Amino acid sequence: MNKKTDLTIAATTRRGLATLALSLIFVAAMLPRPLFAQQQQPALAPAAAAKGPTVFAAASMKTALDAVAAAWTAETGKTPPIVYASSAVLAKQIEQGAPADIFISADLTWMDYLEKAKLIQSKTRHNLLGNVLVLIEPADATAKLTIAPDFDLAGATGDGKIAVCTIASCPGGIYAKQALEALGIWAKVEPKLAQADNIRNALAFVSRGEAKFGIVYATDAKADPKVKVVGTFPEATHSPIIYPVAVIETSKNPYAVAFATYLSSKAAKKIWTEQGFKFLQK
Repeated sequence: MNKKTDLTIAATTRRGLATLALSLIFVAAMLPRPLFAQQQQPALAPAAAAKGPTVFAAASMKTALDAVAAAWTAETGKTPPIVYASSAVLAKQIEQGAPADIFISADLTWMDYLEKAKLIQSKTRHNLLGNVLVLIEPADATAKLTIAPDFDLAGATGDGKIAVCTIASCPGGIYAKQALEALGIWAKVEPKLAQADNIRNALAFVSRGEAKFGIVYATDAKADPKVKVVGTFPEATHSPIIYPVAVIETSKNPYAVAFATYLSSKAAKKIWTEQGFKFLQK
């Protein structure tokens, strides 16, 4: 080929590339906008965008914590999944790698357990709430008992049962045993205990009339209209009932600290106190 032919081919090639580029621009412009935008920058899935931190919480918190979580969701659009169970069960699950972002225990012991194992972010730990231990019965029952040293709980129970959560590990059961021992009636009462895996299930035994009495928290009794409080155990008879909260060490959820902080907010405090908890933050 001569020089003139080469120049002609080059010019033709340039015109062809320009035409192709203009065609691509035209096609892109004609694409539906959502599809074109998605090709440029993939959108975050709605479920992922809305997912808040996963919370492992003591069963006794359910009524109040559900309300607090709903308030936070209304403010932020983020929904925190919540798993309720005995603090002991939850702590063990976290130890075994369960995907929790926040832990709220019904006692200090199980939070200490996780902290010792370096499974929580210690700087986020704080005592959130307090509670009271009470004796309950079905709402239509008429027992007349005064909680005092050597009171005849065993006699009043007769052939019935006293519902508690597991006395060996569940915080509510541990507090109950301490109180019964301090009052000098443990030996007589122990054979009559019906132990549930968490305190809300102990509450349910009484609510359904399957147990004559139950030992639960005041907040549990408040949450169920089918039971009533017979009396309150003196605070001196058991360890202080304290609910600590902390973010789990391995948490990657960007909202974990925000939700843990929200638990101490003015809006949350209103809910906690309405449900009968003692708010421990100033």
